[in-house]
Amino acid sequence: MAWLTRDGEVLATLEISGSVRHRLSVGVGRGPEDCALLLPAPLVLHTIAKPFGVEVAYCDHALEVIGTQRLGPWRVARPRPRARHVVLAQAGAFERWRLSSGDRLEIKGT
Repeated sequence: MAWLTRDGEVLATLEISGSVRHRLSVGVGRGPEDCALLLPAPLVLHTIAKPFGVEVAYCDHALEVIGTQRLGPWRVARPRPRARHVVLAQAGAFERWRLSSGDRLEIKGT
């Protein structure tokens, strides 16, 4: 099991996805509050056909947060040119984590 951390503080358990099949099977937004999903930056990120929203953190190659967005149901996000990864979490998670641009995230336990 992997953990998403910031400055030594555990923010959430983390699933790391590399395949489209895995992305489709993971129910981010409806699972436990302390769960997140790390993806390579997709060309299109959406919540089409999902009745719930998600939080999106756009990260650079070093997992520094370059921007965040709450993506509501039935929405499509614009790609971020510098983003190399995205972290998805349940709506409201980033507020609980006090996550903001400039935060450096780390993955522990992989």
